[in-house]
Amino acid sequence: MRSYGQYCSIARALDVVGDRWTLLVVRELLLRGPCRFTDVKNGLPGVAANLLSSRLKELEAAGLITREDAPPPVATVLYSLSETGLELEPVLKALGLWGLRFMAVERPDDAFQAQWLAYAPAWFTTDADPDAPPAVIQLIASDELAVIELRSGQIHTRLGRATDPDLVLDGPPRAVLGLLNGMIDLKRAGQLGLSVRGRRDLLARLRPIAQDRAPTQDEVRP
Repeated sequence: MRSYGQYCSIARALDVVGDRWTLLVVRELLLRGPCRFTDVKNGLPGVAANLLSSRLKELEAAGLITREDAPPPVATVLYSLSETGLELEPVLKALGLWGLRFMAVERPDDAFQAQWLAYAPAWFTTDADPDAPPAVIQLIASDELAVIELRSGQIHTRLGRATDPDLVLDGPPRAVLGLLNGMIDLKRAGQLGLSVRGRRDLLARLRPIAQDRAPTQDEVRP
């Protein structure tokens, strides 16, 4: 493992997680829980198998992940975050919140997966009406499915399809996530291709955490 060679906690942290793909490996294990090698690789489109193997070994050596042999019928190695690795969750949340300002452009070759659709509302929004009755919102973006469940003042998310959602948001990732994270309004999301079916009033319950952030390119564009 390469080192910056500096007696500084930031430099020491980057010695461990600063290499390319490393924090995204942590992201996948944080979102998915224990994973097989193929699960982690499938969650990181573009990573080479040998590079991923190297990153997993480095993270294990640093004490951020553990591995165990799962019994049949799985009968393979499962990778999990250790207690030290799990402590990176607020770091990733802060980094993701800071990174919202760079989400204005959806590039044609950008990969997109359901677990990334699901974690965004759970991490970056709160329920503005915690005493309101439970409600279910179906998210569909680039054929990826996720569900938001509002109940008891908490926002819960999961992958998949809801049986009878109160609201359905269907459109490109930039429109769906942009609206949920407060980067664009409903009118702009519609211009980007968002379809809204059902109880639009539920959108008012999703309060973006990013209130005091810098404007994105999309917001300052005339």
